[in-house]
Amino acid sequence: MTGSRRPGGVRSLGASLLDDVLAETLDPAYAQAAAARAAREEPVRPRRRGQVLVALTMVVAGLLIAVTYNQAAAKEKGRQEIRTALVRDIQDESALSDDLAAQLEDLRAEVGRTSDDLLAATAVGQRALDALARAEQGTAAVAVTGPGLLVTLANAEADADDDPVGGSSGTSGSRVQDGDLQKVVNALWASGAEAVSINGQRLGPTSAIRFAGEAVLVDFRPVTNPYEISAIGEPDELAAAFLLDPEVRSVAWVSKNYGLRFDFAKEDELSLPAASPPELRSAEPLGTRRNPGADPSPGG
Repeated sequence: MTGSRRPGGVRSLGASLLDDVLAETLDPAYAQAAAARAAREEPVRPRRRGQVLVALTMVVAGLLIAVTYNQAAAKEKGRQEIRTALVRDIQDESALSDDLAAQLEDLRAEVGRTSDDLLAATAVGQRALDALARAEQGTAAVAVTGPGLLVTLANAEADADDDPVGGSSGTSGSRVQDGDLQKVVNALWASGAEAVSINGQRLGPTSAIRFAGEAVLVDFRPVTNPYEISAIGEPDELAAAFLLDPEVRSVAWVSKNYGLRFDFAKEDELSLPAASPPELRSAEPLGTRRNPGADPSPGG
C-alpha cells in the first residue's frame, strides 16, 4: 500500500538511536573540553615537579650552609681559645722569667757586696778590686748614670708610603731594620759614647743586634718599636761627632724617604742598667788538643 509506514523501519531507526546513546554517553562538546583541559594540565605537572625539586635543592643547600657555618664557627672558637691559652702561657712564662731575672740581680748584688768587703780588707785585695771595677765598666757589667744623647728610631706611620716611587705600604722599608740600629750604635761608639743601651738593654763588647721575623733582638731578647738608643757621654761633643758620621747620614736619608722617625735629643742625665755577664769560655792554642781516638805514642 502506497504511503503506509513500515513498522520494521521504525524499529530499525529506534534501535540505531538507542545504540548511539549507549555507545556515546558523553556529549562531543564535553569530550572536546575535557581533552583541551588535559592538554593544558600536562605541561603543568612537570613544571610543578621542577618547582618542588628547586625547593628541595634550596633546602638542602641551606642545611649545608648552616652545617658549614656551624663548623667554621666552632673552628674559629677553638682557634680563639687556643690563642688565648697561648697568650696566657706566654704571659705566665714572661712573668716567671722577670721574677727569675730580678732574683738573679739581687744575688749578683749580694755577691758583689760580699766580694767588695773581702777584697777591701787588704791592700792587695783593694788593688784587685780597683782592677775589677775598671774591667766591669769596660764590659758593661755595672749600671751607669750620666749625661748623653737619646736617639729615637721608629717605624713609619700606617698610612705612609714605603716606596717613594709609589710602592705599596707594608714592605720592609717602612720598618726599622736591625742594620739601622747597628749603624746608629756603631756611630755612637765611634763618636765617643761610654755606654749604650737600646730600650733598656745594655750593650756590651759581645752584644749582637739581629732581626728575627718581625722582631729585633738585642742579645737574643726582643725590643719593640719605637727604639730608644741611650748613649752616655759629653752631649755637645757626642752630638757633633754623631751628626758627621756617614752611617748616620745614611740612616737619615732612609728615614726621610721611607717615612721613618729619626731624631735625637741631648739629655742631662741618663740611667743605663748593667748588661748580662758574657758566658766565659776557656781558650786553648791551636795544636794542643789531641784527637781522643789517636794513638798517644810518637809513632801513632
